[in-house]
Amino acid sequence: MPTILFVLGWRFFFYSNERNEPIHIHCQKAEMECKYWMDIENFALEEAYSYNMNNKDKRDVKKIIFEYFEFIENEWTKYQKET
Repeated sequence: MPTILFVLGWRFFFYSNERNEPIHIHCQKAEMECKYWMDIENFALEEAYSYNMNNKDKRDVKKIIFEYFEFIENEWTKYQKET
């Protein structure tokens, strides 16, 4: 479960056993957790799931993901090559 980023208390990470899935990122802070699919071609996100999060939490996470979109994509690609 490589963690690639910590921002404002949010931990952004991948699960190592999800190689067969398209690019996505998991996010966790305290009792909140979510997963977003990343559409690289259209610079877009789709929520896969969220747990214990309100709309503000979701907006905050999406804002962080968009801010680090290219970094997350590069880390995903690098991690997939290493494993």
